[in-house]
Amino acid sequence: MARINLLPWRAERRANRQKEFYGMLGLAAVGGLVLSFLIWFHYNQQISGQNTRNQFLQAEIQKMEGKIKEIEALDKQKDRLLARKKVIEQLQANRSQMVHLFDSLVRTIPDGVALANIKQEGEILTLEGRAQSNARVSNYMRNLEGSGWMTNPDLSIIEAKAEAPGAAVVTPTARALPYAFTLQVKLANPNAPDAEGKVAVPPGTPAPANAPPAAGASPAPSPAAAPATTPPPSNTPVEKPAPTNQGSPAS
Repeated sequence: MARINLLPWRAERRANRQKEFYGMLGLAAVGGLVLSFLIWFHYNQQISGQNTRNQFLQAEIQKMEGKIKEIEALDKQKDRLLARKKVIEQLQANRSQMVHLFDSLVRTIPDGVALANIKQEGEILTLEGRAQSNARVSNYMRNLEGSGWMTNPDLSIIEAKAEAPGAAVVTPTARALPYAFTLQVKLANPNAPDAEGKVAVPPGTPAPANAPPAAGASPAPSPAAAPATTPPPSNTPVEKPAPTNQGSPAS
């Protein structure tokens, strides 16, 4: 005999499927929440680590800024010391310049020229004086150019002037030196080393005793090799040499 189930099995199976669906939906929701929490935790740790690194970098940047300020202060102090050292070196190099300068002024001035005033402004030296003629002034300028301690002579004024303005009597000096001149020269230091580190010796400056002879120059004769000179007889008159100018021969 056939058995027929008259119970609502379809509704029961539908209810079971709904329960399974809701259970799987709950599990999916719980899994999504857990996954979201894990993702949030991961990125939160990344942000926290980056913030820590940023704070460390900021602290190191502040330390470096302090060191940079110290380096700048040291650089300024170094520049001041170098400037002071440069001034000291210039003073040391030019210590004997004025001595050589006045010695050159004495050596270069020819006969027929007299200096009345000397004025220095930096590297420019202004010379004022009187001369017998224009040729004497030209000769004096050539001597200054070849001295080694003064260069670029520039004649500013030369005029025939019997005496200074306001003078009541014309002096013999004004009659002998009727031309008043003013010229400017630039001071030079031949002892200063050039770009190659060599020091030029000015004309008329004695070379050191231990300096080697220049190329092409013949060695000086020894005192023993010099010819002996015999004094003239007592009854023979001795001729005195004529006085010569220290500079170039006067015109």
